[in-house]
Amino acid sequence: MYYYQPFVRNSVQTGSHSRSKPNILRVSGEGKLAVQPDQANIKLGVLTEDQELQKAQEQNAGAISSIKKALNDIGITEKQIQTSDFNIFPQYDFVDGKQIFRGYRVEHILGITVDEIENTGLVVDTAVDNGANIVRGIHFEAENQSELYQQALIQAVMDACKKAETIASALRVHLISTPVSIAERTLGIEQPVSYQSS
Repeated sequence: MYYYQPFVRNSVQTGSHSRSKPNILRVSGEGKLAVQPDQANIKLGVLTEDQELQKAQEQNAGAISSIKKALNDIGITEKQIQTSDFNIFPQYDFVDGKQIFRGYRVEHILGITVDEIENTGLVVDTAVDNGANIVRGIHFEAENQSELYQQALIQAVMDACKKAETIASALRVHLISTPVSIAERTLGIEQPVSYQSS
C-alpha cells in the first residue's frame, strides 16, 4: 500500500500596526493518502558470457527474443516490454598480479509493465523458464500517481490553513487568509518492499 505524504509550510500574515514588519504565523500541514497499487514494474533480463563478443551478443539476443515471445503468448504486449539497460563488460582474471583477458559479459535488462497485478508471478516465472537469469526487482505502483499526489497535496494545504485559523483564534488576532509564502516538501512515498533475487 502506498502513502502519499506531501508536507506544506504555510506563512500567513496577521494584523499588525507596522506595515514594514508584519506579524507572520508559520504553520505546517500534512496530507496522507493510502492507495492499493494496481500496476507492477518488473526488471529482469539475460546475462551471457563468452570469449568472443559476437557469440555473447548472439546468445543474449536469442534468449531475449525467446523471453519476449513467451511473454507475448501470455498477453504481455510489445508496448509493455522495454529495454531498461544494455551493457557489455570485458572480463579479466588477475594471476600473479597480471591482468589476463577472460572474455565478455553481456547484460540485457528488460522493463516489463504488468497492468493486471495478479499476473506478476506468472510473468516472472515465464521469463525465467525461457532464459531470464537476472531478476533485478519488482516495483509496485499506482497508475494515476500524479492525480493521487495532487489529492494529498490539497489535504496538506487545508491542514495548514486550519492550523493557522485555530492559532489565530486562540490568540484573538485577525488572520489575513492569503498566504505570504508556501513551501512544499515531500516526506516521501512509502511502498511495498521490492522483491530482490538472491
